[in-house]
Amino acid sequence: MSTTTIPYLGESFSLLTAIVWASAVILFKRSGESVHPIGLNLFKNVLAVVLFVPTIWLFGEVLLYPAPLRDYLIVLLSGALGIGIADTLYFQCLNRVGAGLTGIIACLYSPAIIIMSTIWLDETLSLWQVVGVMMIVLAIPVATPLGNSHGLDRQTLLVGLAYGLVSILFTALSIVIVKPVLDYSPLLWVTEIRLMAGVLVLCITLLFHPKRRSILSSIKAPQGRVFTVSGAFTGAYLAMVVWLAGMKYTQASTASALNETSSIFIFLLAAIFLHEKITVRRSLGIVLGVVGAILVTFAGGAG
Repeated sequence: MSTTTIPYLGESFSLLTAIVWASAVILFKRSGESVHPIGLNLFKNVLAVVLFVPTIWLFGEVLLYPAPLRDYLIVLLSGALGIGIADTLYFQCLNRVGAGLTGIIACLYSPAIIIMSTIWLDETLSLWQVVGVMMIVLAIPVATPLGNSHGLDRQTLLVGLAYGLVSILFTALSIVIVKPVLDYSPLLWVTEIRLMAGVLVLCITLLFHPKRRSILSSIKAPQGRVFTVSGAFTGAYLAMVVWLAGMKYTQASTASALNETSSIFIFLLAAIFLHEKITVRRSLGIVLGVVGAILVTFAGGAG
């Protein structure tokens, strides 16, 4: 049977993407207990760069794609912002506020993409998408009261939220920047060049970082090695492969909506494996965030 005739193949891959990414977030959280965010991001990206080289070959694509210099510069800038900087900030957020709250913050990804697309790509926002954005924005204060209900002091919570929000904004900006190039370029080539840019930014950062020795040493910490390697493989490579499969075999809007359910899986896995509390406020926050994200994704033609 041809893969294109298997019912719900793309939808299955897209849902699997959400589960795989959620699993990676839990592994990243455990790794972050001993590995510095810069070190973790560097290791993740280097491993992905190495693994994507044979993947590009298997798919019959080329690493040095004959694109104009302008396209290379745009893709490099996108990777620097979205992988080098944004992912490091994401790990900072994850370390401070935990996987559950980080998953809720991540629901802002879709509205951030859409809002920036209306500014730079002349796309429009429907009424229902506006409603979805409002639901996601509301989800964050609902799930994160500024008390001590999460076992966090006010400063740690606010700094963690700030890291998360800036991470989402940089990620969204990086996608909007590269979207015009992505429309006519091989996806694996774009992915590999973005990863290389992320590695370059992190290497430059380490070159001038006063604690570079301890950051690099943390990558080799024996207590976090299993989580570091498995998280990097799962989050930076496996999640990307199944995401590509989902995008290939179903509509992008459907795939994106199913990808958004990763927040639910992060929420549940954090409770099971990290023993993070499931509270009424967190539950309401995750419902608001996921429903809002689905509205933002699906309601583009409504209104």
